[in-house]
Amino acid sequence: MYKVKVTDSFSSAHNLREYEGNCENLHGHNWKIEVALKSESLDNIGMLVDFRVLKKEVKKIIKELDHTYLNEHIYFKNVNPTSENMAKYVYDRLKYVFNDTVDSVTVWESENSAAEYYE
Repeated sequence: MYKVKVTDSFSSAHNLREYEGNCENLHGHNWKIEVALKSESLDNIGMLVDFRVLKKEVKKIIKELDHTYLNEHIYFKNVNPTSENMAKYVYDRLKYVFNDTVDSVTVWESENSAAEYYE
């Protein structure tokens, strides 16, 4: 099995609905996203995916989230913008492009706290 990973980052604000504590208040994070793709085989030149192609797709998602208030994003209007839900959102968007090669998405809201989504 082969696995490739890329990371990127962005900044945005959110508040958690129905949460009792500081995170129910508007606050921001410098988010880090880690995306992993996997496959049992490689293409004819020995690649699972061109890193440039994967990074381009991740950047498309980050561009729509960067320096925004996540609660106003169309997806997060009805889904609480937790790290867990953000990981699933990114996973689902990438699965549309990369199909079954998407292994996992990890969203870091701080240096010490992350949520991962995989199927």
